[in-house]
Amino acid sequence: MRIFATSALLAVATALSACAGGPSNPGVTSLNQPVVSRTDYVFDVAANGETLSYSEQARIADWFEALELGYGDRISIDDPSPYGTAGRRDAVAEIAGRYGLLLANQAPVTAGRVAPGQMRIVVSRTHAEVPNCPNWDRGSTFNYSGSSTSNYGCSINSNVASMVANPEDLIRGQSGDGSGDPRTTSRAIDTYRDSTPTGTEGLRNETTTGGGN
Repeated sequence: MRIFATSALLAVATALSACAGGPSNPGVTSLNQPVVSRTDYVFDVAANGETLSYSEQARIADWFEALELGYGDRISIDDPSPYGTAGRRDAVAEIAGRYGLLLANQAPVTAGRVAPGQMRIVVSRTHAEVPNCPNWDRGSTFNYSGSSTSNYGCSINSNVASMVANPEDLIRGQSGDGSGDPRTTSRAIDTYRDSTPTGTEGLRNETTTGGGN
């Protein structure tokens, strides 16, 4: 198993902190932005037939367990041979399904070639964090430029980075498939139309007396 790590910087403004006391920020956009990093774990298995042998499937299952595979992980397959690809893919999909995960349609580019007679499984794991937070670079120095504090945005952006289901969404978001269920879109409208008006049975009598001793 080999591990390849790549990173994508969501905002490069924090690099400006080389200035004395940190950069001035007179706007409302925080300079403390999440940085998303991705680590690709690769595992090559023997793939000589239309499907994977039971021993290879057991190795994959053990590997997934060692990685503590879970929600947010992205599993993909790099199979250079078109022969039997569907059957081998189905075998990996069945194991991934035990963790409630689906296979991605396309595998990321990884270092090194896949040897003949082998298939590469890639588990991509992303992580988001806001570096240098809390940020008190400017401390309690006087502010004559109307700049926000150097710690501005650390709390909210750190919370977003830790709670987002898929950190890659912080980079490019999700694209819709253009489809929708009309029953779902009209449910709120039907509820509004069919509900009994709140004032039909009169207003409740409220009192300010009573309670405990």
